[in-house]
Amino acid sequence: MFELAYPWALLLLLLPLLMLLLPPYRESRGSVRVPFFDKLVELTDQSPNTGAMILKRDRAQHFLVTFMWLALVTAAAKPQWVGPPIEQQKSGRDLMVAVDLSGSMTARDFTLPSGEVADRLEAVKYVLAEITARRSSDRLGLIVFGSAAYLQSPFTDDHMVWTQLLRETGIGMAGQSTVFGDSIGLAIKLFAESDSDNQVLIILTDGNDTGSTVPPVDAAKVAAAHGIRIYTIAIGDPTTLGEEALDIETIDRVSEVTGGHSFQAMDRVQLRQAHQTIAKLEPELYETISFRPRQSLHHLPIAAAVVLYWVYHSWGAWRTWRRHRVTHAG
Repeated sequence: MFELAYPWALLLLLLPLLMLLLPPYRESRGSVRVPFFDKLVELTDQSPNTGAMILKRDRAQHFLVTFMWLALVTAAAKPQWVGPPIEQQKSGRDLMVAVDLSGSMTARDFTLPSGEVADRLEAVKYVLAEITARRSSDRLGLIVFGSAAYLQSPFTDDHMVWTQLLRETGIGMAGQSTVFGDSIGLAIKLFAESDSDNQVLIILTDGNDTGSTVPPVDAAKVAAAHGIRIYTIAIGDPTTLGEEALDIETIDRVSEVTGGHSFQAMDRVQLRQAHQTIAKLEPELYETISFRPRQSLHHLPIAAAVVLYWVYHSWGAWRTWRRHRVTHAG
């Protein structure tokens, strides 16, 4: 489809009409007085006149000037060819995952589907492998936390890189404590820099906060105010006592405040229920972007004007050369 980017530029077509309001151009030329002027008049059979002489353009010059003005104004209006609409899909959700790397994650109280008993971090990585396999349309980010919360991976569509960065995490690399609330605070900051309106945080932890600047529930209230939903997955045995104990009450409350959901993942059955529920509550989401490719054609009228100008003057030069040749041949 053809259209003009700046149709108002066509008003410039009326600009030559202003020339009618201007006085005509005048040019004075010198003359030579000769004593035999009357004889020249008699021999040439012409009648002498006084006053101005108006030079007139021929039809070709009128056409050339008019065409070039039309071409320049048309180019200024920027004609362009608009192609059919093209639709692209992009991730419609930013999904941040926060992983607890505190010392309590060394507890070996999780049973893998193979029947093998694993520590909590190994269980976390297994849980995330199940969840992210179903989140192909989401942009993933990764936070790790222990004595402090750190960004391991910003939001990315490259799930292979994200998975590799998750594999490189180890227990204690962020410290031995559990700043559950601070990990939520860091996620809020990262979501504030995101363009997505659909923001989800999944936290995998033993839930026993041991030193956050902001308590987890208070941080969750701030997240809820920013429209962030939090899903918590408790890894480990809730009957464990001491520093490795699970704070189920805090885990449940954090999810409840933000409109999310909390889960316990101790074995393959609970694990399957957790990722199936999350997949149901947060189905794959795409944003469709539609645009129409535009190809500028402003160079075509300019090229046509240049070609016509060159042809006209080449033709004039050829006529002058031809006339000169005939004169000398005679």
